Amino acid sequence: MKKFTVAALALTTLLSGSAHAHEAGEFFMRAGPATVRPTEGAGGTLGHLNGFDVSNNTQLGLTFTYMATDNIGVELLAATPFRHKVGTGTTGDIATVHLLPPTLMAQWYFGDSSSKVRPYVGVGVNYTTFFDNDFNDNGKNAGLSDLSFKDSWGAAGQVGVDYLINRDWLIGASVWYMDIDTTANYKMGGVQHHDSVRLDPWVFMFSAGYRF
Repeated sequence: MKKFTVAALALTTLLSGSAHAHEAGEFFMRAGPATVRPTEGAGGTLGHLNGFDVSNNTQLGLTFTYMATDNIGVELLAATPFRHKVGTGTTGDIATVHLLPPTLMAQWYFGDSSSKVRPYVGVGVNYTTFFDNDFNDNGKNAGLSDLSFKDSWGAAGQVGVDYLINRDWLIGASVWYMDIDTTANYKMGGVQHHDSVRLDPWVFMFSAGYRF
């Protein structure tokens, strides 16, 4: 019985305390590695070349969160530019694509402002812009040129958890799913093509955060 009481007290101490970093009016920033893992697909010519593939990529992720109440937060996800290799089973890697996917989320934090562990969920909107896209030598030798992608708007969902080390510092993990549908514009043998492309990535981020 004594061991059970000690364990219960330890658990209570873990889940609650006097950290108060997630309370109304607070602003905090998180930073850490963010990995984009596309669940890709394509139509048109790209979709018929024995498998369309977009590589994973990891960059520095940043989130900026404002707590409107003790349980409701507004978060902006930002990152350094992601760089993905694009290819097919028939051609191998044919291009490199750069993108930025800023995402604005409305969040619900479980627990209360004294909880040291704060799981949360979020829904929001993603905007993805593409730039510095180009075919490599492999793509150019196949007669491909003039690559561009249409910017994308889509929905996003999120789950995550923060652990408050003290009033100012926290560590956390978060996962987003983003609806990213675009159009790949390019020329093949001088003929213009417009292929639908689905990225729809999972984004994984582990972070350390600081309250301002």
